[in-house]
Amino acid sequence: MSPPVTRSLLPLTLGLGVVLGMAMGIQVTLHSTRPTVSPAAAASSLLVPPEFARQWNMQQIDLQGAWAISSGAPVTVAVLDTGFVQSEKLTNASGTSREVNGYDFVSDPARSGDGDGRDPDGSGVGQFAFHAETVANLIAAGREGPGVVGVNPQAQIVHVRVAGTDGLIAPQDLADAVRWASGLTVPGAPINPHPARILNLSLFADFVPLTGCDARVNDAIQAVTARGTLVVAGAGNDDADAAGYSPAGCANVLTVTAVDRFGRRPAYANWGRTVALAAPGGTESDNVPLWSQGTLLLRNGTSFATPLVTGVASLMLGINPTLTPSALIRMLKVSATPFPGGYCDPVNTLRTCGAGVLNAGAAVKLAAGK
Repeated sequence: MSPPVTRSLLPLTLGLGVVLGMAMGIQVTLHSTRPTVSPAAAASSLLVPPEFARQWNMQQIDLQGAWAISSGAPVTVAVLDTGFVQSEKLTNASGTSREVNGYDFVSDPARSGDGDGRDPDGSGVGQFAFHAETVANLIAAGREGPGVVGVNPQAQIVHVRVAGTDGLIAPQDLADAVRWASGLTVPGAPINPHPARILNLSLFADFVPLTGCDARVNDAIQAVTARGTLVVAGAGNDDADAAGYSPAGCANVLTVTAVDRFGRRPAYANWGRTVALAAPGGTESDNVPLWSQGTLLLRNGTSFATPLVTGVASLMLGINPTLTPSALIRMLKVSATPFPGGYCDPVNTLRTCGAGVLNAGAAVKLAAGK
């Protein structure tokens, strides 16, 4: 029997070749080709920050097409990640925050960085704490002020900490966090007063072999899916079959891989039959803009493709709150933009990336019955 595999969430969340650069404080620049903004988009009455013109990822998914139907909806989304770091982009002009410091599910005091195990303070700790903030901003950053704008600028974010300071995630911690975020009972923790309709998991469970969906994580996902909660997960950044990962390989999960601005699979992005959809995640030479603590970051990875799908799903639920997880997945897949030539990887066509590239405008239009 092979020993358990111990992996950091960092290769998934940050993408190929970024970890070392980030640790050394190296800034990666955007591709020199800048996206163009159509006259219609420029004339839109929706307020967008100056950096929106650089957000080629948002323009690739036709976000403004979605905003023409719904400019935002106060749907609750849980971000299971590195923990709560308050973002100025999630604070309304009135001073009210759209973020909730949920719960800390890191049970190992040696990895928690806060001196204890699980506790009611889900604040991020350590050098990777920024990760959850960037994911939350992609989902829900407001249009006011400088910085990137999120897909749904009215979404409510509940932060649930599952990653230790080392970036590792224990399967039981993840399973309990999934249940809690949806509003289910977890022994030793209070009931979540802000149950989420969508869970964003830009991560995978560690300490287990990458041979399939972990039973503990799977049980939790099936329980929350039956409750009506959609689980959206990153496929992973190992150029491997996503079926071996938890939660990417679990049933009833909307698994998302990454594509570049041309709709092609980057070399790092996981693939396979369990992948439902692709979204822009960037490459080493053409990163996506992120926002953390007043600073523009340029990164790549399936972690940053996943929240785009989460944000669009929240817009869809805002229009039609009765949509089930299976209905959301079906609509997102049916409305996706086909890959160029029919394949995300024309060199190895067996490395599939789901139904196509996320199309926010078409998905929201479908949810609205138009």
